[in-house]
Amino acid sequence: MKTLRILLASLTALRRNVMRSALTTLGIVIGVGAVIAMMEIGNGSSASIQKTIASMGANTLMIFPGAAASGGVSFGAGSTMTLTPDDSEAILRECPSVRNTAAVVRSKNAPVICGNKNWVPNEIQGTTPDYLKVREWSLTEGATFDERDVRNAARVCLVGQTLARELFQGQSPIGQEVRLQNVALRVVGVLAKKGANMMGRDQDDVLIAPWTTIKFRVSGATTANIATPATTTSTSTPRGQLFPGSSRGTYANRSAMQTKNSPTPVRMITVDQIVVSAASAAETADAIAEITALLHERHHIGEGEVDDFNIRNLAEIAKALSSTSDLMTKLLLVVAMISLIVGGVGIMNIMLVSVTERTKEIGLRMAVGARGADILRQFLTESVMLCLAGGAMGIALGRGTSYLVATLLHWPTLPSLGAIIASVLVSASVGIIFGFYPAWKASRLDPIEALRYE
Repeated sequence: MKTLRILLASLTALRRNVMRSALTTLGIVIGVGAVIAMMEIGNGSSASIQKTIASMGANTLMIFPGAAASGGVSFGAGSTMTLTPDDSEAILRECPSVRNTAAVVRSKNAPVICGNKNWVPNEIQGTTPDYLKVREWSLTEGATFDERDVRNAARVCLVGQTLARELFQGQSPIGQEVRLQNVALRVVGVLAKKGANMMGRDQDDVLIAPWTTIKFRVSGATTANIATPATTTSTSTPRGQLFPGSSRGTYANRSAMQTKNSPTPVRMITVDQIVVSAASAAETADAIAEITALLHERHHIGEGEVDDFNIRNLAEIAKALSSTSDLMTKLLLVVAMISLIVGGVGIMNIMLVSVTERTKEIGLRMAVGARGADILRQFLTESVMLCLAGGAMGIALGRGTSYLVATLLHWPTLPSLGAIIASVLVSASVGIIFGFYPAWKASRLDPIEALRYE
């Protein structure tokens, strides 16, 4: 009952000067509103950046063949072909941190012809249907090719938005035929707009087909001219050794009859690249470790030997962008917190004025039996109620501001329940911290001096 009486007495005191109470809470309203709005705008921006990073491949790994060397001279990454489609399938099958994989074969840039129009796309790629899952790339029209198309080297393809615009001039490309290196390909799907990558290269200027189609039909590779992986030196590596740097042969020893019938080493089908999507950005490091261990085993690379592959990822770029977004959100939060402190100073100032104005009231209450703790609790309650009322109005103001920003300016925003709860707690804390001194001062008044105060 004492707590209820204190609440009623505090409400009565605040209602005596409604305008002053409203102006007192204005600082808290602005501060809390700024915190809510800034947190929601910051969270929306961070989510937008994360989405953009994901679309560019934040959890995407790119595996490239290793480097060949001769006479102590290295020819650079990709100069020796050591990756196979079987490697891609094994990575998906045996690496728990991997979500999807896709083998990629690249073709040299060549004109894509449709009727009397032609266009040279930035990229011509051969891959598997899972490539779109790895890149998180959807279709706006049509459908992708399937595994049967890959097995049969089907003459089908997907086109990007830029290529579709240049060749078809607003008409639907689905079912149309284009020619690439004198090979007719039927368009079965149109890729969604991707935009430029971090290097400014247009990702929509692309043609994608089954990797077998690009390798065997467009590029003209056959079982007779599929390159045997290059060796690390021109003289020291045995002919039967498949992967450079390996101390063990890849294939089982052949019989005398096999050697006589097929004196050349067995050749393999290689790909230019394998793209891998980790299960999440946080599991990228685990995926790299698992892939490295698996390829060491498959390529028979012993301890201390040079890897015949390279793994690259965009983790550092993603980390830099995320840290920038977090820094900006924290900076905005600090600015908003300054508003709360200013509001708290206003609360303290008004409460000190209230104590001065109500000195006789305080003396009368003490004279009839009120203790200093009761006076302290009453003034603290008034201060906290002012701040909570300001916090409630500030939450409404912040949510409204966030909604207007998203509606009128089209900035990304994201509601934050944590920010709302924190604002309520901060408002109460501000009321206690900045209202304690005036309440303590009121509780320390001498009743006799308070009654004689004019």
